[in-house]
Amino acid sequence: MIPLTLREIAQVTGGRVHPDTPEAGAVVVTATVVTDSREVVPGSLYVARRGDHADGHDFLDAAASRGAVAALTNRESTVLPCVVVDEDPSRLSERPDRPPYDAVTRAFAALAREVRDRCAAAGGLRTVAITGSSGKTSTKDLMAQVLERLGPTLAPEASYNSEVGVPLTVCRLTEQHAYLVAEMGASGAGHIAHLTAIAPPTVSVVLNVGTAHLGEFGSREAIGVAKSEIVEGLEPGGLAVLNADDPVVQRMEHVAARVGARILTVGRAQDADVRASEVRLDGQGRASFRLHAADLEHDLRVSLRVVGEHHVGNALAVAAVAHEWGMPWVDVADALGRAEPRSPGRMQVTAREDGVTVVNDAYNANPDSTAAALRALAAMRQTDGRVVAVLGGMLELGEDSDAEHAGVGRLAAELGVDELVAVGDLAEPAAAAYLGAGGASARTVPDRHAARAHLDQTLRGGDVVLLKSSRDSGLRLLGDELAHASKDGD
Repeated sequence: MIPLTLREIAQVTGGRVHPDTPEAGAVVVTATVVTDSREVVPGSLYVARRGDHADGHDFLDAAASRGAVAALTNRESTVLPCVVVDEDPSRLSERPDRPPYDAVTRAFAALAREVRDRCAAAGGLRTVAITGSSGKTSTKDLMAQVLERLGPTLAPEASYNSEVGVPLTVCRLTEQHAYLVAEMGASGAGHIAHLTAIAPPTVSVVLNVGTAHLGEFGSREAIGVAKSEIVEGLEPGGLAVLNADDPVVQRMEHVAARVGARILTVGRAQDADVRASEVRLDGQGRASFRLHAADLEHDLRVSLRVVGEHHVGNALAVAAVAHEWGMPWVDVADALGRAEPRSPGRMQVTAREDGVTVVNDAYNANPDSTAAALRALAAMRQTDGRVVAVLGGMLELGEDSDAEHAGVGRLAAELGVDELVAVGDLAEPAAAAYLGAGGASARTVPDRHAARAHLDQTLRGGDVVLLKSSRDSGLRLLGDELAHASKDGD
């Protein structure tokens, strides 16, 4: 983070310095801004947020002991110099179209925007913001690796795409950064608008609109309206990169036109501005394709190192952004071909010594990403083994939950998956639908421990096993365990 005094932070956030002394006001934050006291380093600013399960104010002592120089709070403390932002209940409902964030969350956003503005003024920072029902984190990882060829690039750690994660990332900016990759998620209307106010995009990318969070939004169309906030939040003269293969995303062209943004479409559709054809998967589930663009004299073959056909669309979006910012097409193709998987739990492939291949894609799940993972699993079949899908519950699907789980079960049968293991009550409809569609073998188990016991007994050399579930279903832990296990034991 660029150095800021507490007096400057108070001015930006509308807070007040406590204690109100010249010495406290002159304290300089020189290191990272954190919301977890365990991540404090000397010189940090600790943001004392109130979460669902803990109050950050209870950890001020821990933050001070690790070297925090100050805190952002909503009450005075004697532990650390503070910028105090008082809670005003009337502000929680002053904007019905925005989430009712508390004072510390709003102040954190204001601080991040100040950091962003100072860095932009110093060096012409360009920001690409990415959203979609699936693929955001994987695309963020691809985007960062490609843009790094153009100049110093900052991207989020893990899946930092919320009202906490985005400002944490933005506060890591320095004046040396030329590019910021921002991942933006939404579980309600106004969430992305809040994030684009922190980091206004130069380019906005909308990957897809699926059924993630369907239970909260009610329909794909409502999800599309929320995702379109990333287009509405573009800087003047900005660019919207839209998926030409998704009709809900296509309709965002009207939003782009309303805000005066330029549009580039990407996909397999014949009229897409940046297009893929001749898509193929190799024996490890990695896609290759031919890249076409209007100003590309000869199409280029792109071979990806990430697993899954769904990454073709992600790669096209990255290609469009990199070329927009000056990278020649041949360099774009080369950079995409060299990019590696970065984030754990996302199509993370481990070949065990006993010949079992473990595909851990259980960081999160929705019907679209689960379908993509199943297709990749089918492509990875070895000549001497089976393909096994271990599916946990997909959360936040509301009244459509049973039908959506049944849909992925039927798809598993159609793809020839040899065994489906449904973990937990929520996933049971997947197993029933799989068998109803002609699937060979299904088992329902109560939890990941029972799944582990079954898999330890049945997996053999040549098998490929996929772990896929929403994060809170726990299969990502099973994926880690299986990746480091063998038939003979841990």
